[in-house]
Amino acid sequence: MAMIKPCSRYTPHGDCPALPAGQSLDYSLSSPLKTDAPLCKHTVPYDTPVETWTAGQEITIEFDPNGGAAHGGGHCQFSISYDGGKTFAVIYEVLKYCFVNGASRSNNPEVLSYKFNLPKDLPSSDKAVFAWSWVNAMGNREFYMNCADVAIKGTSDSYTGKEMTIANHDGFEAIPEFGNNYETGLDLYNNAKNITVSNSGSSN
Repeated sequence: MAMIKPCSRYTPHGDCPALPAGQSLDYSLSSPLKTDAPLCKHTVPYDTPVETWTAGQEITIEFDPNGGAAHGGGHCQFSISYDGGKTFAVIYEVLKYCFVNGASRSNNPEVLSYKFNLPKDLPSSDKAVFAWSWVNAMGNREFYMNCADVAIKGTSDSYTGKEMTIANHDGFEAIPEFGNNYETGLDLYNNAKNITVSNSGSSN
């Protein structure tokens, strides 16, 4: 699966900004992160934001309808970073059945977009990093993540939310295949610590 709205870094899909100097289009954004890859996979941001959002507004996140594999669903999170992608606080999540409408053994995605409201207390930034991350229910144990460079207009000094859960990646816990148990791995998500992010780039 690959996020196409907002424009993921270096995506070949959609009307996106010019690539940063020295970078090239990524035709494998639907692949999982390699276990030793940095978060976001691509760490050089676009020179300009791909979207400008206002805290509290409703946004729609869309995924590539061509060639995606839903891997039976799994746990998805949508998160925000104010320190260049080092730390992420969750702003929305779809646990258990991301891309499907219930327990599934199918690779065919049934859901290709998610609509939700941004938290009203997001701080302003011209260099925020929005991320979609996913641990698949079925198949090889993998961690998927796409990032987009966005601008946020807000009035708050900071936002506090759950820290983004990372699994099946070097230095982090592994979540096994779900089988028929879609509660698998939920403890990592439900017990995640809260972190506070701010437009100064700091987090705690």
